Amino acid sequence: MKKRYFPLMCLVAVAVLFSIIRCGKDGGNNITPVKNDPPVVVTDPPVVPNTPFKSLKYLYSIAGTKTLSGIHNREPNSTPKAWTDKAFSVTGKYPALWSGDFLFQADNINNRQLMINEAEAQFKKGAVVNIMWHSCNPALAEPCGFDASGVKSKLTDAQWNDLLTDGTAINTQWKNLVDEVCVYLQQLKDKNVEVLWRPYHEMNQGAFWWGGRPGANGTRKLYQQLHDYMTNTKGLTNLIWVWDMQDFGSLETDMNAYNPGSDYWDVAALDFYDGSGYTTAKYNIMVAAAKGKPIAIGECDKLPTAAQLSAQPKWAFFMSWSELTFSSNTDAQVKALYTAPNVVTLDKMPGW
Repeated sequence: MKKRYFPLMCLVAVAVLFSIIRCGKDGGNNITPVKNDPPVVVTDPPVVPNTPFKSLKYLYSIAGTKTLSGIHNREPNSTPKAWTDKAFSVTGKYPALWSGDFLFQADNINNRQLMINEAEAQFKKGAVVNIMWHSCNPALAEPCGFDASGVKSKLTDAQWNDLLTDGTAINTQWKNLVDEVCVYLQQLKDKNVEVLWRPYHEMNQGAFWWGGRPGANGTRKLYQQLHDYMTNTKGLTNLIWVWDMQDFGSLETDMNAYNPGSDYWDVAALDFYDGSGYTTAKYNIMVAAAKGKPIAIGECDKLPTAAQLSAQPKWAFFMSWSELTFSSNTDAQVKALYTAPNVVTLDKMPGW
């Protein structure tokens, strides 16, 4: 009897064993790898915070899968969508992010209302709105130029301490300058327009009067002071705060030396201008510094490719710099990026 049924019993045992192996390999939640299997990649879904901002929630929701297209609209403020329109003329697509600037020259200060009107119009179209501010030096005069007596001027250490000290002449003038732009941001708040607010950009950039001062009482202290004044004193609760840096060789150290603290920013952005491009090292530094918050390409001349964005999928958006978009990239390259499946243009936005 044993001899007669032994072959059958062996076949049954082999079949059961094979079934167990297959279940372990393909079924259930406990995946048991077997020899020659490729490594299993488990992608955690993005954790969306409890935030009232629809646009910020959207940036979280696309983390690791999509990147928003964006372009800055530099001066003049009298034509606040000129470069957005140029992007459309080249690609047949409007960018998903529109960006403007409060600026510093007399004519652009006088046309800030036109820029704000465009911000409102873009948000109503479903775009993400980004606004920055090349501010004049509060120790000098406004309006000013993009030179050593204006945006690219310097403060002495004594003037810097006065800037951070409530009630001094420089601090009072600083508040006056901030109050001027708050009037316009309040308009957007009243109309429920959310703003990616990107002040004191390229904090580790010593060319600007506000930048290049590391440490607790440096540039990050001024950023904290601005945040507290605009949020607590002026009541601007429609701002999504962007902490922006530049891709210098000291970036890894700078990300610590200039970090205002996680309570002071919602998005960490990096400007790409050093010529080395979209390196893995820069990407990893940003991911590590963000600690789960969105990261973004805050400015660039040379655009990333769709393949580079696939390899570095956590970039929430890219914002190319106005005319540099078309002098540093061919029209074909710009169009290829805007029509890539992992890049979001305005027509693909969910709407607010």
